[in-house]
Amino acid sequence: MPTHHQDPIAAIATAPGRGGVGIVRISGGTDLSALARALCGRDLPARQACYVPFRDAAGQPIDQGIALRFAAPHSYTGEHVLELQAHGGPVVLQLLLARCLEAAAEPDPGAPSSTTSSTWPRPRPWPT
Repeated sequence: MPTHHQDPIAAIATAPGRGGVGIVRISGGTDLSALARALCGRDLPARQACYVPFRDAAGQPIDQGIALRFAAPHSYTGEHVLELQAHGGPVVLQLLLARCLEAAAEPDPGAPSSTTSSTWPRPRPWPT
């Protein structure tokens, strides 16, 4: 019987090499709105394509592309999904994936503050 993890999985979802468009996909059992805010600088409406800059930790653009957020159960897998469609070079995709993992470790600045610091679960690499 397969086990269901709540932790998100982050991976480059396109073939290796150069191409016109490259996709980084994050999928998991928890809401990905905080990650979308950290990467895109704003909230993303569910199931609507948004042209946004993908930002590094300092707020500088890594690339610009299309971001899509699907809230569970309204995605292909039934999980929460964040899909980032950027330019397809391997360097851009590696930078974007690294930023996803980095942003996952950051507290959500849009979340209500509490006496303890909490973050949403850190994405784990896609199993190979």
